[in-house]
Amino acid sequence: MSDESEMAEQPGSTPRSGKTKDREWQIQRGVAIRAGFYIFGTHLFAGFVWLLFYLGEHAHK
Repeated sequence: MSDESEMAEQPGSTPRSGKTKDREWQIQRGVAIRAGFYIFGTHLFAGFVWLLFYLGEHAHK
């Protein structure tokens, strides 16, 4: 048997329905939004820490 015919016999190789594609798109969109929040939050936190160091360095005694 060739590799192509073996791949065609596997259960996951059938074309996906519209509902499955929509669900996969929703999952991918959710991951992208979550990653955006994490990246934004990390930068916000890093900026806050940088501000603390800046203010601490320039504090008058």
